[in-house]
Order: sequence, then structure tokens, then C-alpha cells
Amino acid sequence: MKKGSSRGRSKAVREKMRPEYDFSAGVRGKYARRYAAASNVVILDPGVAEVSPNSRSANDALRALAAIVRRRRTRRKTRAS
Repeated sequence: MKKGSSRGRSKAVREKMRPEYDFSAGVRGKYARRYAAASNVVILDPGVAEVSPNSRSANDALRALAAIVRRRRTRRKTRAS
């Protein structure tokens, strides 16, 4: 069921919205699944963010840590065999 053009909106929103911004034919959430699948947002604690001046250095540090974890896992598997 379609809503009326301005029934659910407040007067302030109707007055701010320009006429050329017509979202009446828009589809809600059309790209939401695709966007969620393609993005990983990680919130760093302030202390961690202090030592990482930018995202590249944080990613480099995490990649180095991931490499260490992978090596330790493979060593444990070979020792167990």
C-alpha cells in the first residue's frame, strides 16, 4: 500500500525537501544486502587508534599478526601429527 505524498512527514521535512528530490518510486533497502556483504566496519579502541595513524598502518599490523597466527596454527598441526 502506498503512502500519501506528504501525510506521514512532518511539516518541517516537507518544507525542507526540494521538489526535484522525488523518492516516490524508490525501493527501500534495494542495495542493503549488497552493501552489507561488501563492507566490514571495525571500531578500534581509542588506545589502539592512537598507535595507528591511518587505516593502512592498522591493516599492515593486522596482516602481520594474522601471518603469525597462521604460522603458529600450522606448527601446532604438524607437531600433533
